[in-house]
Amino acid sequence: MIRSWHLGDDRQSLVLASFDDRLPEAVYWGPALPTGENLETLSAAALADVTGGMVDRSAGLSLCPEASESFPGQTGLTARNASGAPLMPSFRFESEAASEHGLTLVFADNSLDLSLVFDLVLTPETSLLKLQTRLESANEITVDWLAAPVLPVPAHTGEMIEFSGRWCAEFLTRRLPFAPGARVRDNRTGRTDHAHFPGLVVCNAGTSNTAGEAFAFHYGWSGGHKMVAEELADGRRQVQFGHATASLASGRHFVSAPLYATYSATGLNGAAVRFQRHVRDHVVQGARTPRPVHYNCWEAVYFKHDLDELKAIASQAAGLGAERFVLDDGWFGRRDDDTSSLGDWVIDKRKYPDGLTPLIDHIKALGMEFGIWFEPEMVNEDSDLCRAHPDWVLGHADQIRGRQQLVLDMSNQEVRDYLYAHIADVLKNNDIGYIKWDHNRILPVVDAEQAEGFYELVDRLRSDFPAVEIESCSSGGGRIDFGVLERTHRVWLSDSNDALERQRIQHDAALFLPASVTGSHVGPRHCHTSGRTLDIRLRAWTAAQRHMGFEMDPRELSEAEAETLRNVTSWWKANRDWMMQADILRLDSTDPAVIAEQQLAGDGSRFVAFAALTRPSDQILPRPLRLTGLDPQGRYRLSLVNRDEAPRLSRGAPLLKHQDLEASGQYLMSHGLTLPWRFPETVWVVEGERL
Repeated sequence: MIRSWHLGDDRQSLVLASFDDRLPEAVYWGPALPTGENLETLSAAALADVTGGMVDRSAGLSLCPEASESFPGQTGLTARNASGAPLMPSFRFESEAASEHGLTLVFADNSLDLSLVFDLVLTPETSLLKLQTRLESANEITVDWLAAPVLPVPAHTGEMIEFSGRWCAEFLTRRLPFAPGARVRDNRTGRTDHAHFPGLVVCNAGTSNTAGEAFAFHYGWSGGHKMVAEELADGRRQVQFGHATASLASGRHFVSAPLYATYSATGLNGAAVRFQRHVRDHVVQGARTPRPVHYNCWEAVYFKHDLDELKAIASQAAGLGAERFVLDDGWFGRRDDDTSSLGDWVIDKRKYPDGLTPLIDHIKALGMEFGIWFEPEMVNEDSDLCRAHPDWVLGHADQIRGRQQLVLDMSNQEVRDYLYAHIADVLKNNDIGYIKWDHNRILPVVDAEQAEGFYELVDRLRSDFPAVEIESCSSGGGRIDFGVLERTHRVWLSDSNDALERQRIQHDAALFLPASVTGSHVGPRHCHTSGRTLDIRLRAWTAAQRHMGFEMDPRELSEAEAETLRNVTSWWKANRDWMMQADILRLDSTDPAVIAEQQLAGDGSRFVAFAALTRPSDQILPRPLRLTGLDPQGRYRLSLVNRDEAPRLSRGAPLLKHQDLEASGQYLMSHGLTLPWRFPETVWVVEGERL
């Protein structure tokens, strides 16, 4: 007996089959199948042969591969009963329920009083699969591993792109061969983490940004996670995502985070656009529009808060075009450095004898929104909170400290109530429209309840203060995922404001993140994280590629630099309405020194391309830059926005250097743009409009 189901649209199809009421297997995932395809025939055709050295029936690579089936690889569930004995469930079909765009499939093992539920949805607008696993037990059990619904990837995909990184170098990508055995990433830091973004792309060696097949995954969870990409001895391949090993506990109800997945026949961009649109249109809720130009005072004053100085800085930031002023770390307790006062969320009367009102009034009079920094989940030992409640600290007393701070136990309702009361008091008594929510160290223990407690606190604040936007920051990009984005409006992509580093980080993060949620700031002339000194034009145009802001002391700017920044900011404001809704398409450059992208309006009527030269090219002249996503038969007018930045060593007369170009989409995608010669560490900006 075969039961079969189909989730599909005009871009992809996922076909599931249950054989003899066993757990369902994905027997097809790939390009959209034609209407009328016989699913039962496809399911039967997917059954593989058996030969020597194998058991008499191959265990199904199901949505939760079972140990009871003698599955030879990583199983989807590892659990123990109350006495510690391993559970070996054998689930059978119980029921199904269909919605307009999804399925709920229920399987049970009645002898163990267990139910396994798969919630499967294909979003119609973005063609993104959203898949979750739920486990229900009549008795108390311990679960060590519960995978989100497990998907296979086909044998003709030979590579995977995985994500690593570090502080100030988030979203590093690496191509690895798919080979026999398991590639396992077990992130036990307790947060999404700089080094473990929960994503994976399985593709071919020939898959590029604009061509080839890609199977892309993201696990939407803000705690530690585990990923398994495995090739079995029989040649089958599976991808699993779930919470980090040992992060689950005893109970009767368990649920994975959502696994988001999609198939693209149009290269990495095909998958990236679906993730970007899904975040922008379905995950993030209530973001301010238009997106305001952001100013953060951290790299201007650090912990040294002086009211008159802050007012002067705010006035200059407003003059440059800023529309939001964020007061960063140092306004609370007795916080003169990072060794004290975390947890004491009361305004420092030494620095603000009349509270924050005088500063807020000044900022509001300048036409700017006021925002403020919190790091709620952390505590310093030198704090009134830690002295009063050492029992609220997560982990043992002699643990290694991180950044001179400890972590609060967010599973404790008393902790969450305390934090809510203090944050709410600040929000109620001050005109605040924005919170930068930081998280500056890894956790001392792996505990899913920590992330769940964080979610509960943020959800409560969002419910009571719906007009307040929240940014997720964790020493930069240490907590970026769809789980946190369901509760926030913006992510701080990296603590690096070095524009060259940002070019690469932004480029790779665009595989999942849209511009509207990705903060990018013009840093100081001398970057404090890289030690590099970069031109204001590169810094400004790099920030203008995402949600633009400034994070430096505006008083350091020369008049020429200030004028450049005002001009780029004005350009961004004039274009932000459509750019913040645009698709970010990564361009395939034949020059490895170039990082290039194209932001294309949803209706295809206009675009802007950014091409940054990060180091000297190996060849003398720029290679043509091929665009993407255009109508081959359409005609476009292109203008080099910053042609006045061409250096004197650019002695020739390429057309775009002196006038606009009109050409077909076919020409622009096949031949590409001939751009003027330029120095390294510069960026060309090209606007295009369909005629």
